[in-house]
Amino acid sequence: MLALGTAGVLSASCTNQPNSASTQTAAVIEIAEESNTALLYSDECITEREVVEAQKMWGDGIVRIGKVYSEKGDYSKEAADFIQDMYGYDLSSVLFKPTLASNDQFRSSFDAALSYFVGGNEAYAEDKGFAIKPYTKVKFDNVGIINNSCRMAVAMGNYYFTDTNGNETKVEYTFAYVKDKTGKLRIVTHQSSLPYNPAGN
Repeated sequence: MLALGTAGVLSASCTNQPNSASTQTAAVIEIAEESNTALLYSDECITEREVVEAQKMWGDGIVRIGKVYSEKGDYSKEAADFIQDMYGYDLSSVLFKPTLASNDQFRSSFDAALSYFVGGNEAYAEDKGFAIKPYTKVKFDNVGIINNSCRMAVAMGNYYFTDTNGNETKVEYTFAYVKDKTGKLRIVTHQSSLPYNPAGN
């Protein structure tokens, strides 16, 4: 942007000469920006069905991490692959506010998200490993899905986590999705919390 501004100043001093170099430079930058965007994101709109399918994949991934942990496998790698597959940390900023985080509430990096799901990171001492509880089932119940902006879809509702003893925990969520260049939905916002519980109840 600074280079373009300088070119504009120079061209202003040469009022009688065509500013073809500046025009070409601007065109090249515009094409490069469009190309970069095209490489990262799909031009296809996001459908509600794709959101529901992505939610199922997310729930299956949480269960799978817990299963690998229970079988004494490499659950950290499983969780890392899950985050890489489901979240958009390689595409843009990700706004992630996990359910059971109080000291470091927001996890804007890949490593911070990984710590939340499997623990073991001294920088996030509060993390016990949400996904290695473990869970046997995750069920989404959408109150609504908004996809009228085409390039992003937002879903809100409750999801239910069933543990190995059959106990079910209800959690509130908001997820925002974008579609990457392969056509896969990736999470760029994830906020979840336990339902409000008035003191004394």
